[in-house]
Formats: sequence, C-alpha cells, structure tokens
Amino acid sequence: MNSTMKVTGVVIFGVLLSFVLPHFMNMNLEKKLETESKRETYTENTVSNNDVAIATEEDESGTPIEQPEPVEQVQEPVQTVPEEPQAEPVVYEGMTLNELAEKLNRSLKSTLAGTGMSFAKYSVEMGIDPYLAVAIVLHETGCNYTCSTQVKECYNVGGMKGGPSCNGTSYKKFNSLDEGIYSFMYNLKTNYYDKGLTTPEQMNKKYAASKAWAGKIHHYINKIQAS
Repeated sequence: MNSTMKVTGVVIFGVLLSFVLPHFMNMNLEKKLETESKRETYTENTVSNNDVAIATEEDESGTPIEQPEPVEQVQEPVQTVPEEPQAEPVVYEGMTLNELAEKLNRSLKSTLAGTGMSFAKYSVEMGIDPYLAVAIVLHETGCNYTCSTQVKECYNVGGMKGGPSCNGTSYKKFNSLDEGIYSFMYNLKTNYYDKGLTTPEQMNKKYAASKAWAGKIHHYINKIQAS
C-alpha cells in the first residue's frame, strides 16, 4: 500500500469517528439522566410510603386503625405538709403564759388594770408564785378596788421603801409602772425566795409587823385562784 492510500484511509476514519463519537456520548448522557431520574422517583416514593405507614395503620382487612391521640402528661403539684403550730408551753398550773396573764388581769383593777402579763412574765422568769405576788400587791396598795397614791403617782406596787422618795415619804418612787412591778418582783426573789421564804407565813415577820398579814395574803390568793 502506497502512502497516498494510507493518508486517505486515515482521513476516512477521522470523518467516521466525528459522526459516531457524539452519538455514543449522547447515549451515555441520556442513560445517566434516566438513572438519576429513577433514583429520585424511588426516593420520593419511599418517603411517601413511609409517611403513609407512619400516619395510618391497617388491620388484617385493610381498614385503617385510628391512632389514639397523645395524652398530655400533667405534672401533679408537689404537696407540702403544713407545719403544725407549736403549742405554747405550760408555765403555771396547766396554763400558758397568756392564760396566766388573763387570769391575773381579772383581779387587777384601777391603775394596775391590764398589767397581768408583767406579773406573769416576771414571776415565771424569777420562779415566784404569781398568785402570791399579786396577792401581796392587792393587800399593800388596795388595787383590788382603787389603787393608793403610791401606785398612781410613784408606781410603787409593793409598799417598798427607799429613794428616790415618793412625795417626801419613806416609800420609793419609780419611773414607770413596769419598772415598779419588776423591782417589786425582784425584791421578792432576792430578799425572800432566795432565802427560803416562799410562803405568807415565812414572809410575815420580815414583810410586815402585823401577825395577821399572812392570813390577809391568803385571802387574796384564794380570790385570785377563784377568778
């Protein structure tokens, strides 16, 4: 074969290839597009079928089974047990401090009206019989009816002596009614109770010259207990 024929053959082959190659390329492109289209369709159908399967269940006959609505979880409130109020302690003859003060108030009149809490509180603090203390006050001041000048003007509730003077007398003057009550109760504690003198009979000789003093104190004690 001469060179002219070789050249001619190469030219013919190039022409044929220029027609055939694009055809094959288009076929490959179409197959690729078809494959991707099928894949997308399959994916959409799968998702759709899954949604239907989740949304609806069927019994053996093919009838859809209604799904129960989700129940909302309600959190129950935490119940707290209220604390019980603590009872007031008993301070004297089965009574609380308030009850004792109310009882003493029933025997305290005139200037001393309503001072039962002071007598109750100081008697409990100092360990003194509250009936005995109030009985001495009623006897010494007359406050079972109308209080004496010593109480009204000088707040001296127990006939205590000393200075400063109450209106030039030998009796002591105090700055307030509560101060006078406290000083009286403190005097009973330090000068009588702390020395073992805890009854009207034991106190009589030191507190008053009259031998009838103890009997009068008992009279007032009985009235207070009965009130």
